[in-house]
Amino acid sequence: MDQPMSDLHFWGMTLIFKLRDWWRPRDPILRETGIRPDSMVLDFGCGPGSYTLLAAREMVTEGRVYALDIQPMAVRHVQAEAARQGLSNVEMIQSDCATGLPDASIDVILLYDIFHMLSFSNKILTELKRVLKPDGVLSVNDHHMREDDILAGLTRNGCFKLLRKGTNTYSFVKQ
Repeated sequence: MDQPMSDLHFWGMTLIFKLRDWWRPRDPILRETGIRPDSMVLDFGCGPGSYTLLAAREMVTEGRVYALDIQPMAVRHVQAEAARQGLSNVEMIQSDCATGLPDASIDVILLYDIFHMLSFSNKILTELKRVLKPDGVLSVNDHHMREDDILAGLTRNGCFKLLRKGTNTYSFVKQ
């Protein structure tokens, strides 16, 4: 995730994710996070917005979803989809790491299908720890990695510890 992917790669990924989401809806994965209607959520590496838009629809009246991606096309795509769906609780952030969010402001961070791509993960985990509330949850799902690699990758720098393993996700809390 050090460099944005090509626009062609992004559109290919978007098509594949639309098929994936139709075949295997994302709801069960998102349900494991404990998102409430008033939650503040950060979807780090949001891609085409599968989880961003789903979370925003679930908390349309009170909560807010910050969707971060390095890919300019992803930012434009998710922003357009949110507007098309009438979701005013989505805010886009284009960045490779820095969120620009206040300290301890986020209830749930979604780190889905992106951790395997991060070459400077310690810097990112430090930023995620900074913005996560003391009782917040970092939810991780990455089918590209083995369980022991996920656990080691998320806990090795001392920012996070495993809270629980769900059916689809691993939930971490600040250490």
